[in-house]
Amino acid sequence: MIILVFFLLHWYLSLFGQTFYLHRYSAHKMFTMSKFWEKFFYIFAWVAQGSSYLNARAYAILHRMHHAYSDTEKDPHTPHFFKEVFSMMVHTGKIYNGLLKGTLKVDDRFENNYPVYPKIDKIADNWMVRIGFGLAYVAFYVVFATQWWMFLLLPIHFLMGPVHGAIVNWAGHKYGYRNFNEADKSRNTLFIDILLLGELFQNNHHHNGDKANFAAKWWEFDPVYPVILLLDKLHIVRLTPKAIAK
Repeated sequence: MIILVFFLLHWYLSLFGQTFYLHRYSAHKMFTMSKFWEKFFYIFAWVAQGSSYLNARAYAILHRMHHAYSDTEKDPHTPHFFKEVFSMMVHTGKIYNGLLKGTLKVDDRFENNYPVYPKIDKIADNWMVRIGFGLAYVAFYVVFATQWWMFLLLPIHFLMGPVHGAIVNWAGHKYGYRNFNEADKSRNTLFIDILLLGELFQNNHHHNGDKANFAAKWWEFDPVYPVILLLDKLHIVRLTPKAIAK
């Protein structure tokens, strides 16, 4: 039971850091926040992702490229040029690392307006720190695991961020229904997306990339949007007019 709770906490905290901060804030700027809260959530996303930490700048550029080139050969993570998900993940990883190290040049339109904290990254993106997180996960399992099969969950902990991204980009562009006739192959995989916190409303999101609520129809539910509304009421974030437009 303890292992299950730990796994679910890591799954959803890491996922929230990715969808709320890296995706909706860093890549799309659906809302604004003060420098204090920007740095707070930057650190939150790092700790929640742990060993699979994703840099906000590289993520933002990668995702903007995905929207600009959706489901074409220039898309950094479309499933339609790969036979299985692992090849897509490797391809995406190469582009991400190129952006992170500055060896891959991209159009100026993808640059700027994303959070950058080099001092935090110097710690968060250090391999010793990543390994430390991984060892902490293993130690937790050694102490609390009651069945051998529970250890099979560890690889997901190690690669939590990329695992989330792979599920969203593979399933969200192959399986499900479409509310909008977009030029790409985006799909809404789930109509109540608790599993991926709204990220599997890909067709809705590609139809209106500025909208903070990824749900579009009355029967759909994006669980992160009410949290954003609450944070807006608390003046922790401020939704932009485009983000709340119908």
